[in-house]
Amino acid sequence: MAVYTEVSPQEAQGLMDQLHLGSVTALQGIQGGIENTNYFVTTSQGTFVLTLFERLTQEQLPFYLHLTRHLASKGIPVPAPKQDSQGQLLFTLKGKPAAVVDKLEGSSQLAPQVPHCAQLGQALARMHMAGQDFEMSQPNLRGLAWWNETVPVVLGYIPATLQTLLQVELAHQNAVASSSAYAQLPCGPVHADLFRDNAMFVGERLSGVFDFYFAGVDTWLFDLSVVINDWCIDLATGQLDEARLAALLESYQSVRPLTQHERALLPDMLRAAALRFWISRLWDFYLPREASMLLPHDPTHFERVLKARIAKPVQLR
Repeated sequence: MAVYTEVSPQEAQGLMDQLHLGSVTALQGIQGGIENTNYFVTTSQGTFVLTLFERLTQEQLPFYLHLTRHLASKGIPVPAPKQDSQGQLLFTLKGKPAAVVDKLEGSSQLAPQVPHCAQLGQALARMHMAGQDFEMSQPNLRGLAWWNETVPVVLGYIPATLQTLLQVELAHQNAVASSSAYAQLPCGPVHADLFRDNAMFVGERLSGVFDFYFAGVDTWLFDLSVVINDWCIDLATGQLDEARLAALLESYQSVRPLTQHERALLPDMLRAAALRFWISRLWDFYLPREASMLLPHDPTHFERVLKARIAKPVQLR
């Protein structure tokens, strides 16, 4: 849990007043996440999520906020940001950019089964299709360019054998990204961080997807690969669960069938998705920021996932 910026009930009340959301009765830091400061704010009108952005700038944030409003307008179950009487979505609190969204019903499914993966696969495809006509554009800020910048920074903290793996895989992903097949992959706004704790369920029904603050324009296949590498694996080994994988891919393709190039490059994009989170977890682990209640994720998890994707590439039937 990360709370980088402490907010008092009185300070939260000022923003709730601006949004006409009632009187604050409770304020609680939210478990999970390491990028931003998040609170549950309970008021006389309901419970909301207050986010203070610790890394993203005022210039970058409109993309994320307007994307979720766009998706919500298309019937995608996402928490749209609240706006004030002038239509403003982005505010300032404690000197940090801030936004408020509705709290989704339900709870995260941290041990997903086949029905949960099927629900999520269909929702992900619907999300990709709904974002096609979103007019704003911003690159995936944790994409290939960031990997190339960050790998040299973290290399010195890991053993020589892992340095070699990291460098070889990065070179492989640079080669894939320069290929003609990669250039033909469909792309658009993607979530890019849709882990188990970023979706909510009521029973087996998906009630919503949230935390779009890593979103950007990237290939839909990369987004799908991020999801597969979390929802369809055994966490202890990184190995894929065939039943969950089949359910997720089948439900995704019931809305948007994969193209020939996507099917061919899925093994490489699964490796890319594992590499992306291995790099970011190494960065967060060895170069942490000060925060109340912060526990960095274990980087060895995605090291295992990457090794598993290399050792046994996915073969689509």
